[in-house]
Amino acid sequence: MKVPRRSARQKNLQKDAEKEEAINLLEQKENTEEVVERSKDEETAVEEENFVESPVVSDDDDEDFSDDDGSLGESGSEDSHLSGEEDVFVSSDGEDSFDAKSDDVSGNGASGSGRDDTEHGKDDDAESDDSRTVVEESDSSEDEVDPRNTVGDVPLKWYKEEEHIGYDLAGKKIKKKERQDKLDSFLASVDDSKNWRKIYDEYNDEEVELTKEEVKVIKRLLKGKAPHADFDPYVPYVDWFSWDDSKHPLSSAPEPKRRFIPSKWESKKVVQYVRAIRKGLIKFDEKPKEEPSAYLLWGDDSSAIDRQGLAYIPAPKPKLPGHEESYNPSLEYIPTQEEINSYQLMFEEDRPKFIPKRFTSLRNVPAYEKAVNENFGRCLDLYLCPRARKKRINIDPESLKPKLPSRKDLRPYPTSCYLEYKGHKGPVVSISTESTGQWIASGSSDGTVRIWEVETGRCIKIWELGESVSHVSWNPLPERPILAVCMGEDVYLLNTGLGNAEEQKSLEELLRVETPSTPDDSDNDKTAVNWIQDDKHGGIRLKHFKTVSSVEWHLLIHLLSKKQTQRIPFKLHGLPVSTAFHPSRSAFFISTKKNIRVYDLLKQKLIKKLETGVREVSSIAIHPGGDNLIVGSKDGKLCWFDMDLSSQPYRVLNCHPKDINRVAFHRSYPLFASSSDDCTAYVFHGMVYSDLNQNPLIVPLEILRGHASENGRGVMDCKFHPRQPWLFTAGADSVIKLYCH
Repeated sequence: MKVPRRSARQKNLQKDAEKEEAINLLEQKENTEEVVERSKDEETAVEEENFVESPVVSDDDDEDFSDDDGSLGESGSEDSHLSGEEDVFVSSDGEDSFDAKSDDVSGNGASGSGRDDTEHGKDDDAESDDSRTVVEESDSSEDEVDPRNTVGDVPLKWYKEEEHIGYDLAGKKIKKKERQDKLDSFLASVDDSKNWRKIYDEYNDEEVELTKEEVKVIKRLLKGKAPHADFDPYVPYVDWFSWDDSKHPLSSAPEPKRRFIPSKWESKKVVQYVRAIRKGLIKFDEKPKEEPSAYLLWGDDSSAIDRQGLAYIPAPKPKLPGHEESYNPSLEYIPTQEEINSYQLMFEEDRPKFIPKRFTSLRNVPAYEKAVNENFGRCLDLYLCPRARKKRINIDPESLKPKLPSRKDLRPYPTSCYLEYKGHKGPVVSISTESTGQWIASGSSDGTVRIWEVETGRCIKIWELGESVSHVSWNPLPERPILAVCMGEDVYLLNTGLGNAEEQKSLEELLRVETPSTPDDSDNDKTAVNWIQDDKHGGIRLKHFKTVSSVEWHLLIHLLSKKQTQRIPFKLHGLPVSTAFHPSRSAFFISTKKNIRVYDLLKQKLIKKLETGVREVSSIAIHPGGDNLIVGSKDGKLCWFDMDLSSQPYRVLNCHPKDINRVAFHRSYPLFASSSDDCTAYVFHGMVYSDLNQNPLIVPLEILRGHASENGRGVMDCKFHPRQPWLFTAGADSVIKLYCH
């Protein structure tokens, strides 16, 4: 494993720290030496008092004296310390050398002989020589550790979306490390005692721990000191000038008087500056005018002219001559004699200003007869006609678009065709999904009603009614699988045969009519609806006196058990186009060609009137929340109404170029769709918030195509799956399509 080498800066910082520690140890040693010397002086003073009359000292006494007093060993150690004192400041191994000397001071080697002192001095000299060789280092960058990332000055934000931050010396990608959670990083920093010395290197994507020497350097810099401890800011001044041979100063001339008197020219200049500042000619806060780095090389010179006073507006340039003004144009530009005669019958304003002619050579071209008149007319136009500069607002078209969320964040929604249901021989007019989402019913203009299995596309039942079907609707209660079919003036309530035996038994009892019933009305002169038993198709037939366009189910009104019909106690202002029940309240929506009225069935009064503002309403759909509804029109407009906000449309979407046939909401997902005769179905995201201060969010998502046009009709009906984000579309091409996400 190759260990990275330390940089020269780190080595210098470590040496400076070692020098500081050596200085501190030296100060401690000197303090201990002073204490030892004081104790020795006291002992010698006591001995002099006891042995005042001893003139001669023997060798043994000398040895005892040296052993007891230790002055000789101490002096020798002092010499050694003094000889090695300079080495302490420069040696990189100052701590080791100083520890050996401190051991001598403490008494472990204090009684050494002169030979030991000399050897110790030699060792110190050798150490000082070695230390001096270590200090001399070059300023080259070879000692510095090469950076791991080799991208150079490339900004790291270019790698923001990538999984790596650069490349190493081998050309391999440097993968990004996993980012810790803020809570985990905080807990790790609390447990780590050295966390305050760690710095994140964004360039190499790693954490660098500062050494003690680097921390000391930073502290010295924060205190305003020099980074190196051995730097002396108060070095003695060195006079580099040689004063040996100079007996006189450089110039003996007296100082001129102008050096002591203020200059009048400077005062005048100051006055000029003051006046310019007061007039505003000199401004200090304004930034200097930046000259453009690039300019239009082939641009018009008139645009670069800076004129004072009125704005200069260049004259409009005349139209450049084309092929027809050529002396030898092509034959298609030369008019025939009939065309020239027709020019004479035109008004003078409508005649062409120039009639092309053909010449064999340029010398045969005569002078232009209208040259003077045209030039004079242009001069009059430039002189008399005023020119005004109109400000053009340059607005980015993208900035005018509303800021909508991304479609990826609004998934799931139907995008592609997954399954097709084929079997009808005529256009499929209406479809309806069962409440569980397992079955779908369809009615066609060929007089048949079919029930399909959604997942497999298998047709399980067919009713031959013999007349064009206008609308089908499935009962929303899953335990009562009854299908309502509108056909001319009749409404059929058919037993689909789905469910268990108990459900079928209850359905047979429910769909049994003993006697024809009439509506409960005071005036029985005219029957509105007759309830007739239909044994052929297995259900009930409701005979109306007028054509039925649609049928709707409501969970709160069960008149099927009584076999009775209730008339709406409201006066209709126009022909009804579409109807719908409120999903949770006893409210009834009736749309005419222009307006939509909302009635309360319990109180039997009008609640609200919505003004659509479209040409003709074709279909309506109620949001599952009940406070919003969408309206489709025959002029291709889709209107969104917020009934709590206003009686006017909240949004009007011009999405389809042709008539909108049907609109639908999804029961659980924030989706709604519209189908049109242009053979397309539009899917939208419509989020309704519980906060009344926040408006609904409407985002167009997808345009579903695939149906073929038949006799000018396209997609006749569309319904959402009750549980999945799927859309069923019925087309005039006799095909039912299922679009999934």
